[in-house]
Amino acid sequence: MADITTQELKERMDAGEKLNLFDVREVHEYEVFNIGATLIPLGELPGRISELKHLENEEVIIHCRSGARSGQAKMFLEDAGFTNVRNVLGGMLDWQARFEG
Repeated sequence: MADITTQELKERMDAGEKLNLFDVREVHEYEVFNIGATLIPLGELPGRISELKHLENEEVIIHCRSGARSGQAKMFLEDAGFTNVRNVLGGMLDWQARFEG
């Protein structure tokens, strides 16, 4: 599935869409700034995959700081059988530059 831009994500959030949105940053990063996603740090993802299994055939949106860790999470989830995983391009750095400045 194609990745998603911060602009598209913000528009969907502003429209009130119910999204399966996950943040794979570390706890300290999440505490400093977050957009309300469910926090599952990348290192914990393999051990917590069962929490997400019910979303296997639904859209799952993953973000991190820059898009690198969430890209890894996307590949991991796809390898685990998830069919519609989208990475937020540019991550929270891009989000903050666009919408928090």
